[in-house]
Amino acid sequence: MILRILNLVVVGVLILAAAYVYRIKFDSTVQAERLAKIRGEVRRERDTIATLRAQWGELDNPARIEALAKRFLPLKPIEPTQFSSLDQLPERPAEPVPRGSQDPIGAFLHNSDESSTTTGSLAVGAEKPSSGTNINAAHSVGAGGDR
Repeated sequence: MILRILNLVVVGVLILAAAYVYRIKFDSTVQAERLAKIRGEVRRERDTIATLRAQWGELDNPARIEALAKRFLPLKPIEPTQFSSLDQLPERPAEPVPRGSQDPIGAFLHNSDESSTTTGSLAVGAEKPSSGTNINAAHSVGAGGDR
């Protein structure tokens, strides 16, 4: 009796193994068909790219463009009489501020009251460093370093 059960179990395992092998074969067939389809699409795309490159080469041909330009554009060859010499050029435009007069913006900045203008770099009432003072040296001494 044990032999019969063992035979039935072995037959069942063989049936399951055969089903599994069939499933693997079916999946591989589906994948092979899918791969063939993708390879066909790639081949068609490469053919399309080659066709488009050939068309682009034909459209980009300088002789073709020159023929189209001659046919459709009213262009004429350049003649030497079209060029002007320097003495035929117009005069330079007038300057916005005449020479010798004071610049209005510069005069405004020069005449503005600098002592009443407060900036973020100086406290109100703080003395400005003299024009000969090295600002970097003053900052480094104040920061504890000496130069």
